[in-house]
Amino acid sequence: MAGTKEILCSTKLDMFPSKSLLCNYNIHQQQKYSLSPSTSLFNSCKRGMAAAADVAMATQLIELDSIKAIPEIPVQFTVRAKVTVKYDAKEKMKEMMFHWWDSSANDAQRGVFLQLVSTEVDPRTGEPMVSKEAILDWSRDLNMNAGKVSHEVQFLVDANFGVPGAILVSSKNQNEFYLESITIEGLVHFKCHSWVQPEKLHPEKRIFFSNKAFLPSETPMGLKELRKKELMQLRGDGEGVRALSDRIYDYDIYNDLGHPDKGIECARPILGGQHRPYPRRCRTGRPSTKSDPKAEVPANESMPMYVPRDEAFGDVKRQTVDARSWKGMVNNFFPFLKDTSIEGEVIKSFSEINELYKENPSNESQREESRKNTRFPIKLNKIIKESTADAFKFDPPNIVSRDASCCLRDDEFGRLTLSGMNPLSIERLKVFPPVSKLDPSIYGPQESALREEHIICHLNGMSVQQAIEEKKLFILDYHDTYLPFLNSINAHPDRKAYATRTIFFLTQMGTLKPIAIELSLPPMNPYIPSKQVITPPVDATTCWQWQLAKAHVCSNDSGAHELIQHWLRTHACMEPFIIAARRQLSVMHPIHKLLHPHMRYTMEINARARELLITSGGIIESLFSTKECSMEITSFAYKNWRFDMESLPADLIRRGIAEPDPTESHGLKLLIEDYPYANDGLLIWSAIEKLVRDYVKYYYPDTCSIRSDPELNAWYCESINVGHADIRHESWWPRLSTPADLVSILTTIIWIASAEHAALNFGQYQYGGYVPERPSYMRRLVPNEHDPEYATFLADPQGYFFSSLPSLREMTFLMSVLDILSTHSPDEEYLGDRKDLSTWTGDPEIIEAFYRFSMDMRIVEKEIEKRNANPKLRNRCGAGVSPYELLVPSSGPGATCRGVPNSISI
Repeated sequence: MAGTKEILCSTKLDMFPSKSLLCNYNIHQQQKYSLSPSTSLFNSCKRGMAAAADVAMATQLIELDSIKAIPEIPVQFTVRAKVTVKYDAKEKMKEMMFHWWDSSANDAQRGVFLQLVSTEVDPRTGEPMVSKEAILDWSRDLNMNAGKVSHEVQFLVDANFGVPGAILVSSKNQNEFYLESITIEGLVHFKCHSWVQPEKLHPEKRIFFSNKAFLPSETPMGLKELRKKELMQLRGDGEGVRALSDRIYDYDIYNDLGHPDKGIECARPILGGQHRPYPRRCRTGRPSTKSDPKAEVPANESMPMYVPRDEAFGDVKRQTVDARSWKGMVNNFFPFLKDTSIEGEVIKSFSEINELYKENPSNESQREESRKNTRFPIKLNKIIKESTADAFKFDPPNIVSRDASCCLRDDEFGRLTLSGMNPLSIERLKVFPPVSKLDPSIYGPQESALREEHIICHLNGMSVQQAIEEKKLFILDYHDTYLPFLNSINAHPDRKAYATRTIFFLTQMGTLKPIAIELSLPPMNPYIPSKQVITPPVDATTCWQWQLAKAHVCSNDSGAHELIQHWLRTHACMEPFIIAARRQLSVMHPIHKLLHPHMRYTMEINARARELLITSGGIIESLFSTKECSMEITSFAYKNWRFDMESLPADLIRRGIAEPDPTESHGLKLLIEDYPYANDGLLIWSAIEKLVRDYVKYYYPDTCSIRSDPELNAWYCESINVGHADIRHESWWPRLSTPADLVSILTTIIWIASAEHAALNFGQYQYGGYVPERPSYMRRLVPNEHDPEYATFLADPQGYFFSSLPSLREMTFLMSVLDILSTHSPDEEYLGDRKDLSTWTGDPEIIEAFYRFSMDMRIVEKEIEKRNANPKLRNRCGAGVSPYELLVPSSGPGATCRGVPNSISI
């Protein structure tokens, strides 16, 4: 098999080398032995033996690892290989064919040139042994209808060539092509999966290694220099503007989010540095703006957004995102094309919102019965009318399909805090009243306005101190996150926000009950309180104030979820680890092979985010309360980010949600026993940890093997010192000295890239697609008796509530964006589904570990299904309660609200 250290070819005459892949021979003067040039390696066995019986041997064959002499007459073999090429799109194929079939081009001016490189060195020169160049010119047999085509090439190699370990590829064609794989004689496999550029753009030859994994110290002699050379190519020199065809990985600060040349209002602070620390992004090399030499010109048509070529979306992924974008655009504009009377400014009633969605599936049977009772001409007309109307509407999200005509209920508010789209912010309340960590000389008193009298009546007879000691009080605390930015936010006429704190009580049923909300503003007037506390309602007036307060909390939560938990903690903080892995870990390295599926598409989606989502005037600034402060808020939060706290167990302990307990199955005791994100997440975390432990143990049996791996240590060191340069001196960074250290680091990275991101991303539409229950921003503050708007509020509280929400146009825009972000593409690769197990063909222990992990994911899926059917688990089961499926590993395409992809791919 290809994974073994030697490939044997036996004959009944024990006269051929036992350790050479090339165990037949073919004298170069082929006519002398009547062997055709196309004779394959193994098919020529019998002919070679017959020829040897009739003709005196001119040379002797010698063992690969004990060479005693060099034959005077070269003995060479023909080796057959299958090369599989995938085409990007039909239009590009036509363009490529136009160049390939150009009659003015001859064979020397076109085609792809391939050269085998042995794992051994030539004893005469000390250089790696190489084959003669073979030419692949598929213009002669190109199948126009195939997206993937396999071609045959033949290599001429010396008898003592050994096992092929690498292939050098260069292209004299006019366009790039996607090289999927190369297989030598069906035995040695090269999974290439890379775009090869024409020689005129990139003169250096591409290097592809066989699937076999090698630690640096175990690299065969013939591949050592190529291993170093390939990494040098990927690092580049840090100079110049990157072209879309490049494969260069380098770092830069976030200095491309603003458009200062359009005016000061479009400029944005540079993120990265002592003043505004931030993770690093991929360097593009675009020139500086005219107005600010430190800022980079945003991507445009002449200089598109750069990502290394092999990080870009594949055809299926790109088409899925584009199709979903077009669908969202149509859904966004259709209601207003259909009814020009809709102004889109202030919503008049819930029915206007409900009209945006397709009919509730639960009513489908009633509609079908109505159709049966309708006469044919009218029936046909009605069906066409209904089908057309629904074609341009949104699918009802989970919340809408259950209850589409009211504001957020208290029980739903508490439930979604544990099993909604942002289950990572809830913390246990340890000190009451809560205390701010902000500078009081700038932001006012650190003390909260919350008092015991606000919550005592909701504690089931306990005192506040008793409730804290019995671990019954929890908090959503966005006070310090938002307060420094409220003056800028509230300066906008259509944005009004507070810095909120919400206190929850853990009921006997295991659910969270909101019992108080603190709304804080920056201190402006010493005679007017800057903080107010809203408690559960006792009459009609306080009922609407309570609803408005919850809406403001959800607005805070939406911004914190999208910017901090989702963008910063997963997308931005993982990119440096990916860049460092590509620069410092050879594709042959076992750790690179382990991490490879968990890095898929992340750099491309991050680049798109910089171009469309988080840029000045982008989607985040347009649809969320944070406006131009959005990315500064993430920099502010990054100061408190800690990689050692990003593992699931550490995060739960840090937030006070869990305590170490060796008697529990995962070593933790959850203080909220029915916490779906944590319950399901710990199943996945433990399975990942077990897989990584088995994998690391196989390659790194002891501490010495960790410390002696230069690539591994360079990767981790660069991830910290360059990728997270602004916090590189923090003492909390985990050390990398032992196999246990490596297991912890790798498990955390895989967890973040897969399950944590899935829990934060793929429920966005289902849990956030009904805006009255989770507005992304508010347009009015909560009125009190001293406000001029109080009389308006009393006269029409529902109208006041609607006027506080985003406009109908922006609702549909938000829904379209959330739908796109929540969608799985058909080519998604899910946790437990490895596509590259042939890499470890000769390592059964590794294959067994991946198989066990795959089975573990199926067990997780069954366990989650069982939990969702348990009526005792009220945070995931009950009347009108959506099951929590975000951490179910598998999914089909679409916005399914389930599925854990291997990587941050959207």
